[in-house]
Amino acid sequence: MHIVTTHKGTDFDALASVVAANLLYPGIVTVLPGSLNPNVRAFLSLHKDLFDFCTSEKISLDEVRKLIVVDTNRWDRLDRLDPLKKNPHLEIILFDHHTNEGDINSKWQCQEEMGANITLMLRYLKAQKKSITPIQASLFLAGLYEDTGNLTFQSTKAEDAHAAGYLLENGADLQIVGTFLSPTYSRKQKDVLFRMLENTSRITVDGNSVSINRLRVHGYVSNLAVVVQMYRQILNVDTAFGVFEMDGNRCLVIGRSTAGGIDVATIMRHMGGGGHPGAGSAMLKSADPTVVEAWIRVMIGECHQASVQIRDLMSFPVLTLNSETTMSQAGKVLREKGYKGSPVVDDGKLVGILSRRDFQRIKKEHHLQSPVKAFMSTNVMTIHPGESPGQAAHLMIKHDLGRLPVVDEGKIVGIFSRSDVVADLYGLCPLGNCLATGCKQNIFCFDTS
Repeated sequence: MHIVTTHKGTDFDALASVVAANLLYPGIVTVLPGSLNPNVRAFLSLHKDLFDFCTSEKISLDEVRKLIVVDTNRWDRLDRLDPLKKNPHLEIILFDHHTNEGDINSKWQCQEEMGANITLMLRYLKAQKKSITPIQASLFLAGLYEDTGNLTFQSTKAEDAHAAGYLLENGADLQIVGTFLSPTYSRKQKDVLFRMLENTSRITVDGNSVSINRLRVHGYVSNLAVVVQMYRQILNVDTAFGVFEMDGNRCLVIGRSTAGGIDVATIMRHMGGGGHPGAGSAMLKSADPTVVEAWIRVMIGECHQASVQIRDLMSFPVLTLNSETTMSQAGKVLREKGYKGSPVVDDGKLVGILSRRDFQRIKKEHHLQSPVKAFMSTNVMTIHPGESPGQAAHLMIKHDLGRLPVVDEGKIVGIFSRSDVVADLYGLCPLGNCLATGCKQNIFCFDTS
């Protein structure tokens, strides 16, 4: 017997992957876990006549000679298949888009970082020129969209986008995809959400706003991930964690994050779960929710200790002007240096900032002899060197700023500009750094002045 299976709590990407495996390996038996994502369960209830699935208790594990595992690489995420680990003659094939180290030792594997596992499967389906039906294409696209957030998650790769186009070319129905990916909110879900909103808290880590909410949940509540996502959106935080104390002395942890927020997957993997940078979960047994929350806080700090900070990208030393400098002199200095603005400092204290737009306020020639303090902006927004580029970008967008003085203990230690934000977003090198560092990407350099 040859079987294919996937992880517990099967989502659309996992379901799509087992269906794709059936196309790649005709004649295999599909073994689905007992626990399915509610949206997947709804999909299968309408389409069960089109697919042939069974559960692990309905097969004889002694007869299994080949095992194909998709969308996971760990035995503990499979449903009641542990006895297969002891079979020395078992041939294992693995398809997984998670790059974390697992304990399933396969004879052949395709393990590569990708937005969705179905994208990897489609690579081989196309290579073998396998035809797919419109309903299969719709299921595959649902899996791809679910795991990439409609191609918006940080983990999304170019190949994911190409795969989406290929599926649309093969008849994927966006209306069907939208129907099954659209979350439904039950009365119990709304009750949990309201209780979470009654007791909110926030912390800030490297410019990322984070909320961790602990809650006791009685009975079964479906799709708590939808609740956590709604909670994150209502609070308008970068990352939200729900720590749900459940019956049976269990603790379910769910995390949702925006692009650039906390890497949820890294934290969940430490807890024995999994996921992606923007979404993940873990189920803990015999765990104190208070301890779990503290554990998350520690891991958030560890995950961001090595992240890029303003001090890593800012320009220094900083050209400054005195408030008594004339506008004519200031303009000459800025033109010679090629700068678009400068902080204004008196006796070591930041008193204002002068930018190119301030010169547009000069209407008469004699105003050029006026001091800088007559035209500079005095409501200066600053940033600490330990903050993140994302926080700087947020301030620049909100206040329409071209640059931020970097201030530490009351002293200017650097300047952070829009160009520095772009450098961080796109991984570009400031002009001149390429020759100094031996960087080979100098064709992308730009002037950060």
